[in-house]
This record gives sequence, structure tokens and C-alpha cells, in this order.
Amino acid sequence: MSRRCDVTGAKPSFGNAVSHSHRRTRRRWNPNLQRHRYWLPSEKRWVTLTLTAKALRTVDRKGIEKVVAQLHARGVKL
Repeated sequence: MSRRCDVTGAKPSFGNAVSHSHRRTRRRWNPNLQRHRYWLPSEKRWVTLTLTAKALRTVDRKGIEKVVAQLHARGVKL
């Protein structure tokens, strides 16, 4: 499973971990992904989305129907 948000497209970012001695090693920052199941009344079925915390708030604000319509317009298969 890729660590990517279905709505925002957020993915891990990379950088350096800097120790006390200032030695640098590569590390990654993973997005705060949550799996959430939504009921789609128009299609009469459940859809499971992998979303960041920010995308959860976007779905709450816009509504699941509008978000799924935008995903279908982008060509995402749910």
C-alpha cells in the first residue's frame, strides 16, 4: 500500500535527521493517514478512503458526494 492520500495526494517527505553531534542521516516524514469508510447514498455502497487528517476535514466540509465526484473526474477508481 502506498502512503498517499486519496484526496490531497500527500506523500512522505524526506530530509535529514540531525543528531546532537550534527551528524546527518536521511529520514522521512510520513503523512498522518487514516482509513475511513463512508456510505455513498447515490451509489448505495460503502467506499473506503485512505485520507490525511486534513483531507478528513475537507470531506466534512464539502461532503462525501462532492469529494467522490472530484475523484471520479480525476479518473480515480473507487
